[in-house]
Amino acid sequence: MFKPGYLNLFQSGELKKRIEKAYQILKSCQLCPRNCKVNRLEGELGFCRSGLLPKVSSFSPHFGEEAPLVGRHGSGTIFFTNCNLGCIFCQNYEISHLGKGEEVTKEELSKMMLHLQSLGCHNINFVTPTHFVPQILAALELAVKMGLNVPLVYNCGGYEAKEVIALLEGIFDIYMPDIKYEDSEVSKKYSKAEDYPQIVKVAVKEMHRQVGDLILDGRGIAKKGLLVRHLVLPEGLAGTKGVMQYLAREVSLNTYVNIMDQYHPCYQAEEYPEIKRPISRAEYREAVDFALEEGISRLD
Repeated sequence: MFKPGYLNLFQSGELKKRIEKAYQILKSCQLCPRNCKVNRLEGELGFCRSGLLPKVSSFSPHFGEEAPLVGRHGSGTIFFTNCNLGCIFCQNYEISHLGKGEEVTKEELSKMMLHLQSLGCHNINFVTPTHFVPQILAALELAVKMGLNVPLVYNCGGYEAKEVIALLEGIFDIYMPDIKYEDSEVSKKYSKAEDYPQIVKVAVKEMHRQVGDLILDGRGIAKKGLLVRHLVLPEGLAGTKGVMQYLAREVSLNTYVNIMDQYHPCYQAEEYPEIKRPISRAEYREAVDFALEEGISRLD
């Protein structure tokens, strides 16, 4: 029977040590590559506009995620407000850019996890968790004491500090990062993160080192491993060919990849002629072909 890694860390006392280390980072915040160095313990705000308390926009069983996460009873998603990226085409801009959500205590956050587990969700899926890692770990400790025992999903934009991901080893069973871009000028223009391509490659390698390729149980439900998302953009702007080459040659040919076709202009995308349209069927087919040519066959 599968046992999530965080249970062992809780029993050994290691989880508590990780929580303490994570909160220390908030004194001069370097949770992500922005390295804002603001004192969030005192309410100072950096790029993500987030203070001490976690902010949640919604939580519920989600049936629109990847099949290995959804199963029969859904993925137990908790959507966090704000983001460490500035994507001008964000499809969740009301949450990520406009700050829609409510601050919650660690006790309230732990109860959300337990409620989702009680509904039969196959996992707890933390959406955009990067800027609230310490608070998530503190809530996790409380939830474990009250019986939490399902896998945890780290569902992020890929703009992660390697040191923070290393701190999470053994806590998150499933990592689900985006790899948004292959070109730094494109990432600078559309997400305000010129170093994104370099950062995401280091982060994804560390994630894979920790959890390996995605492992499914007999029902096809994910228990542990890496699942990568890649959103195809118009005009080849996501650099899909380069992304697939990186995954195949530097991570694993057995990487589970969701090549997503749902791009449509949102937020400020209408101001950029090259991305103010959905992708074509041909653009999506080309993206899938890039993956297959590199030998990646585990495609959602």
